[in-house]
Amino acid sequence: MRWRLDLAYDGRSFRGFAYQPRLETVAGALREVLARTLRLASEPLIVGAGRTDAGVHALHQVVHVDLPARPGTRRALEPARLVASLNAQLRGRVHVIAATPVEDSFDARFSATWRAYRYLVCVDGPRLDALDALCWSVRGPLDIASMDAAAAATVGSHDFRSFCRRAPRTEPGDPITRLVHEARWRAVTDPFDLAPRGHFVRLDIRAQSFCHTMVRSLVSTMVAIGQGRLAPDTVGRRLEAPERDRLPAPAPPAGLALVAVGYDEGAP
Repeated sequence: MRWRLDLAYDGRSFRGFAYQPRLETVAGALREVLARTLRLASEPLIVGAGRTDAGVHALHQVVHVDLPARPGTRRALEPARLVASLNAQLRGRVHVIAATPVEDSFDARFSATWRAYRYLVCVDGPRLDALDALCWSVRGPLDIASMDAAAAATVGSHDFRSFCRRAPRTEPGDPITRLVHEARWRAVTDPFDLAPRGHFVRLDIRAQSFCHTMVRSLVSTMVAIGQGRLAPDTVGRRLEAPERDRLPAPAPPAGLALVAVGYDEGAP
């Protein structure tokens, strides 16, 4: 039976989402716990909607996994008991939000129609480990209007070669086309008063799919625009004429989180 699992996780201790032998990954931790819980002969394959990089968080990731009926019985797995058992063993590093039986045609990756990420920036806040685990601390002031205009330039279908790491077995001239549905910067509140002398701004971006380092590269470029270190039209120009040279390194992973995955109406 195919199951949809909705997850959240703290990416700091993981080498990314995708399973890698001998490395600590989100999919690897979930495979191990599922195999132990259900006494499986081998670890099941986990397919995720988004392959988050090392250090990137998720507030709402979606995966699918094919599981047998409960070993030794004719009873089907009970979603609530499965969630409780997995969470007890994952101990807060990964949290299973829900477990839902789905049709075999459901694919967490290929059935998804969009993914949404957010990137959190702390402006002029204290340099604390607690902050660095959740955001990128930068010096201001930032021109948020210029950053938001740069974000708006990404909306639509564009070649994002300037902002993506090239995939293996591809040529430098191969386009990396992605469809961005919306992107905007805005100020956000600091409910825990973590940066009393600073403030937070956030990029919210939603696209059909993303390429490797795309959001973090866009963030570092937009922050440089906001600081006045790059021209306001830099993002637009690099989308029209892709060139990676003389752009900042990607922003740190800890500020990035996958926050939602969308499916066609009627999908579970």
